[in-house]
Amino acid sequence: MITFIGAIILLIVGYFIYGTVVERVFGADEKRITPAKELEDGVDFVPMPWYKIFLIQFLNIAGLGPIFGAIAGALWGPVAFLWIVFGAIFAGAVHDYLSGMISMRHKGATISEIIGDYLGNNARQVMRIFSLILLILVGTVFMTGPAKLLANLTSLSTNVWLVIIIFYYFLATILPVDKIIGRLYPLFGASLIIMAIGVGGGLIFGDFDIPELVFANLHPKGLSIWPMLFVTIACGAISGFHATQSPMMARCATNEKYGRRIFYGAMIAEGIVALIWAAAAMTFFGGTGGLQEALANGGPAGVVNEITGSMLGLVGGILAMLGVIALPISSGDTAFRSARLQLADMLKMSQRSVSSRLKLAFPLFAIGVTLSQMDFSIIWRYFAWSNQTLAMMALWAGAAYLLKNGRFHWIATIPATFMTAVSVSYIIVAPEGFQQSIGLGTTIGVLTALIALGSFLYKQKSLQ
Repeated sequence: MITFIGAIILLIVGYFIYGTVVERVFGADEKRITPAKELEDGVDFVPMPWYKIFLIQFLNIAGLGPIFGAIAGALWGPVAFLWIVFGAIFAGAVHDYLSGMISMRHKGATISEIIGDYLGNNARQVMRIFSLILLILVGTVFMTGPAKLLANLTSLSTNVWLVIIIFYYFLATILPVDKIIGRLYPLFGASLIIMAIGVGGGLIFGDFDIPELVFANLHPKGLSIWPMLFVTIACGAISGFHATQSPMMARCATNEKYGRRIFYGAMIAEGIVALIWAAAAMTFFGGTGGLQEALANGGPAGVVNEITGSMLGLVGGILAMLGVIALPISSGDTAFRSARLQLADMLKMSQRSVSSRLKLAFPLFAIGVTLSQMDFSIIWRYFAWSNQTLAMMALWAGAAYLLKNGRFHWIATIPATFMTAVSVSYIIVAPEGFQQSIGLGTTIGVLTALIALGSFLYKQKSLQ
């Protein structure tokens, strides 16, 4: 209990202290005109109140990520708390803040264009393809998964639900951001927060013994903490998918000073949600062994349903349903919308007219529909690694931006170096990667990270 409460306090304190440090290092300027005002078009550049943008950003970056990922990460035991807390404060929130704020300084540019501006044109071309594939994969998987769940609960078939979800996705992709996303997301975001508060309150005030921190690997299968834990828990600590979402809200913020609340704050809120679900998962089932058995029987959705149903009763069942159906849909639609914006940036196409939006949306959905009929069991295994690799690139771009503008770049350079080691080590040792030993993977990962850091510092010296 002490570890759990202490971890939540650290996240909150981290927002106020380190979040302020990051804001000052970046140099947020409340007098600077934002893209929402300068380029207002009633479609993607739409001024909105900061609290509404915060809830939209929170749901954009969260969805099921801080729930399912935290549940899987809880298999390692309380050491997962450390990664969630320190990852969110020093890596994830910095990553999200810089992705959003640099986009705001670049007229709402998407992440691949930002990476290209600060890491070179070759990186731009690679990341254009890389992030587009990532977004289409997210959108496609989050249309097929909910469709199957809804088919099990109703008399309609999976394909009928798939058509309904695709139609909704299409509308959310082409309509002005304030028409569907701006109206529904704050409600869903608030529901996700309420569900987390309910589960957290149940843990604290119920008859539960939340495990205290022990520096031990409690994974039932003995799976290595490094680098597996740092990829398994992504959305609760740091996730490259967030870098594709922050630019959407950068086009709606009316004041740079709102950036810490919107970008840094939403990531900290997501970290708290992940912390609650990690604690619930390792506590409710009597330890990591019981959690492993629960996951084997019902998967993460079954774990969510059992925990919420027990702690929150009928309300918990409704919230669990929201969690496993509505929340993934909320990630899928913004994934396709982000893909449209990225294509528009690539082709330098104005999105003010409906026809221009349709020209980009139709091919994206044609690909998504085609992929929805395929078996994703192999392709999707690469998502976790791709996600953290994108985070690594976004952090290096953030570090380069700070360096170029004479700012203290280490707030981005240190987590970028760390995530380079994580990403490279993982693909070397993972089953979907080169399947090498942990020792070899770690050695290659650390050496690659050091080379990347050395190259960056050499560039810094050449600029002086």
